[in-house]
Amino acid sequence: DEVKISKAWRTLSVYVVSLRHFEEFCGECKNLADVTRKDLLRFAAWLREEREFDTRTVANKFSNVVTFLKAQGIIGLIGKGDKPKHTCGEPEMYEPDELAKLTEACTPAERVWLEAFRATGFRLQEVQYLYWSDVNLDARTISVTEKKDAGWEPKGYKGRTIPLSPTLAALLTEWKKQAGTCKLVFHTAGCVIKLDFLDNLKNIAVRAGLLPSDCWLHKFRATFASTMLQKGIDLRTVQMWLGHTQITSTMRYLKPSRSEETQNKFAAIMG
Repeated sequence: DEVKISKAWRTLSVYVVSLRHFEEFCGECKNLADVTRKDLLRFAAWLREEREFDTRTVANKFSNVVTFLKAQGIIGLIGKGDKPKHTCGEPEMYEPDELAKLTEACTPAERVWLEAFRATGFRLQEVQYLYWSDVNLDARTISVTEKKDAGWEPKGYKGRTIPLSPTLAALLTEWKKQAGTCKLVFHTAGCVIKLDFLDNLKNIAVRAGLLPSDCWLHKFRATFASTMLQKGIDLRTVQMWLGHTQITSTMRYLKPSRSEETQNKFAAIMG
């Protein structure tokens, strides 16, 4: 109940699923006060071996349960090194040819929101709750702002404004001509928030000849961040554009460049 009134609905759903898994693991054998360190370690093993979740998912579900227990005043159960480990690989990003294929396979309406994800690095809900008042076509900026009327706040309560790319500006200019009176930039009939971006993306991927499993919305954010850093935008600026509280979150997108230009520079240095 506390999470429901203080966090985003996606956070709530993730916590609920984690607790349901813990409940399934424990059955009816436990009161919260009876949970031990050994129970938590066995829970992690159960997630990994019985449910066959990957290491990152195991670590996340374990942490969610520990967070819940702490909220109930149950602390000190786990020690240093108890939390399941997972390997942090490089963030996956779309290659230029993949973006070109996706763009070519879009309908005119799909083209606008796909470019919004690609050219802003916005999170899903930041695009869903994008109002026309957030778009300044004259100043060429686009913003993430609190929507009190919809009961929505940016993650970490961090609003921000970033430059609006020429391509997205042109698309939004045309899109606005048919926007009507709805304040949402992207919506369904009746000015209702659009919830099927991911399903739409999967359909575009099929038409583009790409694997739907290789296409997801957050991948646009990773592509935006990595591209900005590789093109020389400083780390602090990219941090602000992404809305990260910690710069370490932004540093994760410092993906090594494997371009031909980089290879040539290496060859020139090393001889």
